[in-house]
Amino acid sequence: MAPNLIGSTFLIAETAITNNDANNNKQTTLAKTSCKSSNDRVPNQGESAAAMQQQLAKTSAQTQSKTDAVTQKPYKMEIVWFNVMLFVILHSMALYGLYLIWAENAYLEFFIGYLYAVLGGLGITAGVHRLWSHRAYKAKLPLRIFLMLCQSLAFQNSIYEWCRDHRVHHKFTDTNADPHNSGRGFFFAHMGWLMCKKHPDVRERGKTIDMSDILADPVVKFQKRLYFLIMPICCFVIPGLFPYYVLGSSLQVCFFVCSMLRYALSLHGTWLVNSAAHFYGMRPYEKNISSVDSKVVSVIAFGEGWHNYHHVFPWDYKAGELGTYQYNWTTAFLDFMARIGQAYDLKSVSNEMILKRVQRTGDGSHPSVQDVNNNNVNISELVSKLDHDNEETLVWGWDDKDICDEDRKGAVHKKEE
Repeated sequence: MAPNLIGSTFLIAETAITNNDANNNKQTTLAKTSCKSSNDRVPNQGESAAAMQQQLAKTSAQTQSKTDAVTQKPYKMEIVWFNVMLFVILHSMALYGLYLIWAENAYLEFFIGYLYAVLGGLGITAGVHRLWSHRAYKAKLPLRIFLMLCQSLAFQNSIYEWCRDHRVHHKFTDTNADPHNSGRGFFFAHMGWLMCKKHPDVRERGKTIDMSDILADPVVKFQKRLYFLIMPICCFVIPGLFPYYVLGSSLQVCFFVCSMLRYALSLHGTWLVNSAAHFYGMRPYEKNISSVDSKVVSVIAFGEGWHNYHHVFPWDYKAGELGTYQYNWTTAFLDFMARIGQAYDLKSVSNEMILKRVQRTGDGSHPSVQDVNNNNVNISELVSKLDHDNEETLVWGWDDKDICDEDRKGAVHKKEE
C-alpha cells in the first residue's frame, strides 16, 4: 500500500511540474565570463587571410548552432523512471522503519540513527558545502578525511559532483541552468530535480565552472575513485552493524531504522535548503533573489537555513549572521576545529559590510533597520569607511574569479594558520 500511495504522490507532483513549461523554457541569464573569443586566434605562418576568415566563419556558425540548440529549442522534461522507482523503494523502507520504532520499541536505535544523521550532516554542511564548494575556510588533512567519510555517510553523490552542482546553483540561481531551479516549483526544487533529466543549460553552463581546486585535493580524488566502495560501507553497512553487535538489536531494526529511515530523513533535511529556504522566510540582505532566511530550516539543516545571507555572501564560513550557535551548530563545530588547529583561514563578513548591504537591498526585516529607525544605531558612522555599492551576488565562493574587490578587501580572516 505504501509504495502505491507514495508513487501516486510523485506522479501527481511531476504532472504539476510538467504543466509549468512557461518557466522551463525561459532563457538562462548568463554570468560574466572571461573566456577568449574565437577572434583572438592568431593565424599560423603561411595561412591565407581567406582561409582564416573561412575558419572563423565556420567556428562562429558552430557556436551559434550550439547556442541555439541549448537556449532556443523548447525544453521538454523527461522523467527518469528508474530514479522514481528508487525513491519509492527508499521511502517505503523508511516508513517501515518508522513503524518498527513503535512495534519493536526501537527508540534507542532511532537515537543512534539520529547521531549518524548528525555526522552525515556535518559532512554536508561543514565539508562539501562550506569547505569544498565555497572555500570559506581551509582544513588540514585529518579534518578533510573525517569530513569526506561523513559526506560519504550522507550519500548525496561524491564531493566532486556535489560541488559542481552547487556551484552551478549559485552561479545561475533560478535559471534553467540551476539544477534545482526554484522557479519550477517547490517539489522540483525539493526532490523532483533528481527524478528527471537535467535541463541542457545545466550541463552547458556547468562546463564554465572552475573545478580545478576540487580535483587538486587528494582526499577528493581518493573518494571520487572509490566512491561506490566507500559510500555503501559508510552509509548502510556500518550504521546497521554497529547497533546489531553493540546493542544486540535485530538486523531488521538496524537496517530499516538506522540505515534507511535515517538516510531518508537526512536527505529531506538537505532538500529543504533547496526548497523551503527559497519560498518561506525573510530577505533581510537581498530582496531581489528567491533565497530566504528560515529559522526552522536552519534548525533542521544544522545552520544552513540562513539562505538569503548565504547567497549574498557564500564565502562566509558561518553561512549566516549570528552571534551565537543556537541555530548554527556547524559554525560551533568549525570554531572548535579552529581552536584545536584543524581549521584555519576562516573567512567572514564585517559588520559594516553587512549593514551597508541591508540598508541598500534588504526587505526591511533586518533588526538593524528597526534600530536605525529608532535612532539606536549610527549607520553612517559604521559604513562611512566602505564603498560597497557594486557587490556581485552571483559567485560560488571565495575563489570565484568574479568576486568583487570590495568583498575581498572587506572580508575578515579568522585564526589564520
